Amino acid sequence: MTRVFNTAGPCLAENHYIIPPLKRLSQLQDLIEGGYYFVIHAPRQTGKTTLLRNFSRTLTAEGKYAAITVSVESFVQDDIEKSIPSMVRDIERRAAEQLPEEFRTPDSAGAGLDPETGLKTLLGRWSSACPRPLVVFFDEIDALPGTVLISVLRQLRDGYTSRPAPFPHSVALVGLRDVQDYRIQVRQDSETLGTSSPFNIKKESLVLRNFTAAEVEELLMQHTGETNQEFSADAMKEIFHQTGGQPWLVNALASQLTTRYDALVKDGKTTVTVDHVMAAREILIERRDTHLDSLTARLQEGRVRRVIEPVLTGEHATDPTYDDDFSYVRDLGLVTSDQGVRQIANPIYREIIARALTHQVQTQVADQPTWYVAADGTLDMGKLIIGFREFWRENGEVLLKGMPYQEAAPHLVFMAYLQRIVNTGGQIHREFAAGTKRVDLVVDFGGRKDVIELKRAHGYKMLEHGLAQVSAYARRLSRDIGYLVIFDVKSEIPFEERGEIEEIEEKGVKVVILRV
Repeated sequence: MTRVFNTAGPCLAENHYIIPPLKRLSQLQDLIEGGYYFVIHAPRQTGKTTLLRNFSRTLTAEGKYAAITVSVESFVQDDIEKSIPSMVRDIERRAAEQLPEEFRTPDSAGAGLDPETGLKTLLGRWSSACPRPLVVFFDEIDALPGTVLISVLRQLRDGYTSRPAPFPHSVALVGLRDVQDYRIQVRQDSETLGTSSPFNIKKESLVLRNFTAAEVEELLMQHTGETNQEFSADAMKEIFHQTGGQPWLVNALASQLTTRYDALVKDGKTTVTVDHVMAAREILIERRDTHLDSLTARLQEGRVRRVIEPVLTGEHATDPTYDDDFSYVRDLGLVTSDQGVRQIANPIYREIIARALTHQVQTQVADQPTWYVAADGTLDMGKLIIGFREFWRENGEVLLKGMPYQEAAPHLVFMAYLQRIVNTGGQIHREFAAGTKRVDLVVDFGGRKDVIELKRAHGYKMLEHGLAQVSAYARRLSRDIGYLVIFDVKSEIPFEERGEIEEIEEKGVKVVILRV
């Protein structure tokens, strides 16, 4: 049977195209050999569970260790008396499923244990009875509620510090976040998990990285090798660009292109092109599968908003909790930092976030997209700018009051209006990052690209910088015209009177400026 690109659950090498997860976490073997306790963290759908299951099987099969993966995500009751005994029983079940009989937990080892020490006692008895050093991976560890999480961490620490008394040789805690962020599970405003850290024994915190461009190509070429269907070099580059190498997104795009039941390029003799990739991208964005929906649901969290909002506006973040918040949102996989530039993690997430935050406004735009399509099939940008001015005059004041992202609200209203118009057959390419003082939108419609810059009216060189930025970007697109929209939210001019339009030439480019 031909393998497929997997987007549901752990990858199985016999059924799915797969990049061996250890390639992305080369330190893992050394940490096990050293007998260390450590943390692995990465966003959802990056291959953590695939890594753990494959690696624990490999460790056991190689004959040196007895290794097991235990998921603790189902223990959601914040009650040590109930959760720890249930966890102990689950570990016994997992051992029976994953290990040969001689390496399993001893009979009745977990019966009648004190919840406050039950996990430690079970692991100690098991380690004493097992003929090989024991390795345990606790998956989804940060899904545990506060007091249960603290108990688990403390029992693991107590067992570790009691060695050489019998206890697991190596333990990994695996989840979305690094251990210092586990305090989120206890109290949002808590600084620590107690008077001292209950897991100050970790050797390393490892991040399971995304695919590199070479690994994306390697994954796609597995399909080519089995089916003879080729991806053009530009298509492979575009898949990496659109996804940033995020494993689920790479597989989702490739699946939509080739192996899904409604694949765009079912004919194996047809080469996958960039146009195919962009069409598949749009399907993913519109469909918003569970993984993507779970990310957008996070947008209403205060910590997430405090990070995403400066990115959307191009402004510097000023909130005192920003660095901690950014680490949290980065661990969710929503943002990245590249050479100090903090931005949305990849173009697909960028588009989904923008659409999710603007959807409600889009539904209030009565203007018909066909009004703005010129005879040659391109957008009449002058008419669009005037159309937005009228929409802003009529609706801007009300919309601004009702939007949760207040600082980014003007930008989001414009994006919503633009999306409504472009939905009929074009694309919007969005470029924004915190601290850049710019938000660039490139409208690709009817074979022509137009640049629009959004700015807030503050700073004495705001206009000068805006003109230079629009002019430079327009020239990059070989255009002699560009558009600058300036929002003055503190203006005392009534909304119904706002909307001055002027034109200024900047280095050979006519810049149309709308002030609202």
